[in-house]
Amino acid sequence: MSQPLYLQLSEQLGYLTWPLFICAFLSLMIILERLALMLYELPKRDAWLTQLRQQARSATPEQRQELMAKISQGRSMLAKGTALLLSHGEQSRAMREEIVSLWLVKQKSKLLSGLKILQIIGIITPLLGLLGTVLGLIEMFNQLGLSDGPVTPSQLASGLGLAMNTTAAGLIIAVPAITMAHLFTLWAERRCNKIAHALNLLNLWLEGFDQALSIGSDSAAQLCSKAATCKEATCQSQTASIDKTQTATDAQVVGQPS
Repeated sequence: MSQPLYLQLSEQLGYLTWPLFICAFLSLMIILERLALMLYELPKRDAWLTQLRQQARSATPEQRQELMAKISQGRSMLAKGTALLLSHGEQSRAMREEIVSLWLVKQKSKLLSGLKILQIIGIITPLLGLLGTVLGLIEMFNQLGLSDGPVTPSQLASGLGLAMNTTAAGLIIAVPAITMAHLFTLWAERRCNKIAHALNLLNLWLEGFDQALSIGSDSAAQLCSKAATCKEATCQSQTASIDKTQTATDAQVVGQPS
């Protein structure tokens, strides 16, 4: 009859069964919780921002109310930050920027929550595996010291098995923990930057700046078209200015007595 899984692990890992099991459990829970947070922050949940960029060109009270109603049920951080920004729409631009800045600091701490523990687990578990290696070697040498006859493989098996099993278990826990901690950190920083960029554009939009929400989202063709349009407008303005100057000069010449 096969033994329960816990008894099998106890035989293979010895005294380090519970410490390694706790580290593995904490790592799994943190990784699952971070993955769930990533699902809440999927880009498709912020589709309203794409629609707003296509439709709105300047902030009006009606558009503000419509946007508030649209994001009132949103669960993403960007939706909550936009709601906070719109709720303080009557404040000055500098005050809104300060409020959003403080809010972003708090949200970044939430996105990075638990990742330090995951990194610590990734550091501790290889050391626990190394400790198991030392304990396994000590047990092996004790077995050899109690034997008066020749050394047999069975005398080496238990000690070397404990040494190798604990080292392998520590590395199996540490590698995913460290890898996921770094990946989640990169994702959190990137997400915070995207949220800050979007809120800055929305703040300009509230200020009445036309085309604010399209900054950074224009294609190369659109940028070239806008540049050509601006250049043409500049040339026309300069031409008109020259014409006005020439007209004024001619008027002065005509007005002088011969």
